[in-house]
Amino acid sequence: MIIFSAPSGSGKTTLVRHICKTFPEHIEFSISATSRPKRGVEINGKDYHYMSVEEFMQRVDNNEFLEWEEVYAGTHYGTLKSEVEKIWAKGKAVIFDIDVEGGLNLKNQFRESSLGVFVMPPSIKILEQRLKKRSTDSEESIARRIAKAEKELKTAELFDVFILNENLDEACKRAEEVVKEFLGI
Repeated sequence: MIIFSAPSGSGKTTLVRHICKTFPEHIEFSISATSRPKRGVEINGKDYHYMSVEEFMQRVDNNEFLEWEEVYAGTHYGTLKSEVEKIWAKGKAVIFDIDVEGGLNLKNQFRESSLGVFVMPPSIKILEQRLKKRSTDSEESIARRIAKAEKELKTAELFDVFILNENLDEACKRAEEVVKEFLGI
């Protein structure tokens, strides 16, 4: 397992997409499940496995998740066991683009067989600018994400490595290095 975690807007999705394109024969992306509505042009089964709160909680009751959490009131995210098993059956490593709490949950479960990568934003101010530039969240949502990010940044030392995402090309190179070393390729 390769777990990329960071506060929202830090660039973890961009780095994970880069890694997936760079090592397609070794790695496959784990699509998370969520109870939040789709944003923009997101596609069910590609961006997330979208489900209602009721369906999500039924799957929790059925023990279908490796980890899950209610990130914001009424908004759940989780990693389906079936998603990870499908990738492992192909003989590939699983890569995650996951929030900090979910990343730590996975890291704690799969200590020896996982690499935890924390993507560090240059600053909270730049993080806020990135979130506003995305134009996908309300001001209230951005404020919630920034408050959460301030707490999440304090957990960076719980991961195996952190990558400062100030310069995207440098961050991509560093991500390639740590993944290659972990996989032994």
